[in-house]
Amino acid sequence: MSDPDALSPLQRENRVKSETNSVSLLALKLLGMFPAEGVTLPADPILSIMSRKTKIIITLGPATESEEMIGRLIDAGTNVFRLNMSHAKHEWAAEMTKRVRRQSDARDAHIAVLFDLTGPSIRTGDLEKPYNLVEGDIVEFRKEGSDPTVPLSTTVNYDGLMGDVTAGNTLVVDNGAMLMRIDVVESDRILCCVRTPGSMGSRRHINLPGVRLNLPALTDKDHKDLSLAVECRADYIAGSFVRDSAHVRELREAMQQLEGEAQIVAKVEDQEAIRNIDAIIHEADVIMVARGDLGTEVEFEELPILQRRIVKRCHELGTRVIVATQLLESMITNPTPTRAEVTDVMNAAYEEADCLMLSGETSVGRYPERCVEALVRIASRIERSGGHGFGQNALLRDERQKTARAAVTLADSLPDARLVVLTRRGVLANHVAMLRPRTSGFYAFTPTEKVCCKLSLTRSVRAFKLPFATNIEETIQRVSELLMKENLVRQGTPLVIVSDILSDHFAANSILLHHA
Repeated sequence: MSDPDALSPLQRENRVKSETNSVSLLALKLLGMFPAEGVTLPADPILSIMSRKTKIIITLGPATESEEMIGRLIDAGTNVFRLNMSHAKHEWAAEMTKRVRRQSDARDAHIAVLFDLTGPSIRTGDLEKPYNLVEGDIVEFRKEGSDPTVPLSTTVNYDGLMGDVTAGNTLVVDNGAMLMRIDVVESDRILCCVRTPGSMGSRRHINLPGVRLNLPALTDKDHKDLSLAVECRADYIAGSFVRDSAHVRELREAMQQLEGEAQIVAKVEDQEAIRNIDAIIHEADVIMVARGDLGTEVEFEELPILQRRIVKRCHELGTRVIVATQLLESMITNPTPTRAEVTDVMNAAYEEADCLMLSGETSVGRYPERCVEALVRIASRIERSGGHGFGQNALLRDERQKTARAAVTLADSLPDARLVVLTRRGVLANHVAMLRPRTSGFYAFTPTEKVCCKLSLTRSVRAFKLPFATNIEETIQRVSELLMKENLVRQGTPLVIVSDILSDHFAANSILLHHA
């Protein structure tokens, strides 16, 4: 039997695809083992590796910044590379974007870049050494420039804090590492009682669950980072701590003033965003369920319910959705996921989220490639068992969406059919994807590279850059030839073609059944 560690990502995925649905084999795979010798590989490896529907975002960092590693992560199955501007310097972010583009071009792949803005977070000031806090200690958080009145004192970077909070509010430090109760509120400081012990260092993040904060949507740093993102031709730009639809519009308008064309990702991270979730979903191009900060804002038992509710609502309203944070947290230091992490990833894939995102697992972790391979294996396996089917409840508001539904229904009803979308801006492809087609092949053809990249986190679709001919017959012929060249269809395979482009013989929002 061959050594599993010596197998390429493609060979590993082929092995996963070839195993049966038996419980015993699945258990072996979740334990990091492989099927016994003699298992046959699929006849069509290209179709096998592309059959994964759930897309993958990884965060670049010291562990993955080399150009060689970026290429290997693309080969492993990465669709989008995230740059976390909370930690990234501009020179580094620009260089990472160039490396991703070069490695994508070398593989003729459409890999996207996501700039994740820091947002208006509240952080503590600098300390000479960390405070080791015990229950009952009094900690002071004060405006910069004011003098401390107790031994355990630090500044905060948000002068409006004292006007937003009241005595009795809970203050959470370092993403839930410590809990405090606000006892005293003065014009330039607050005094808090420590409820859980821990160590508080410099520039620690502060959450205030349930408190309406009057923070700006974009900070000065965000505006500078946004300018860089536009300069680097980012495919996606994420706004952190989005609290209402006005924040999404402000980010989009600021980007458009810089002549940027990226799609906007709204990160849902607090209770106010939950209250305004429908408006945010309508305004954004993509929603991210950012479970780190959101998990400190709500009771932990509520988090999985909120995740499912947001994913379901995104399906209903036709907006793509990402599930992020701590999917494979233990793999920062361990080569295999915990069983709880496997189940967590399976749940997100079973909810049919468009995309799963890794953060520290790939930015600073020891096993970034194995993390991507774990997501590929888990998602691929659960997709063969179906999904929740939230896409069946999508609200069809216009003719284009109803056409998309008809095309999906037709393709799903025909044995071995493929679904093809001809689109100039990618909108129709996203509409089709939100209905969660069951067909094994869903392809979008568009004349521009930027649209291909903007489909890179859309579930199940594979995008191809293809110039459209002046007549629809020639365009369809080009589509058929390309799919056959890529071994994605055979002679006679049914193609359900839906288009939002106009031509002399093919009206927009029409459906055509063609055989390759």
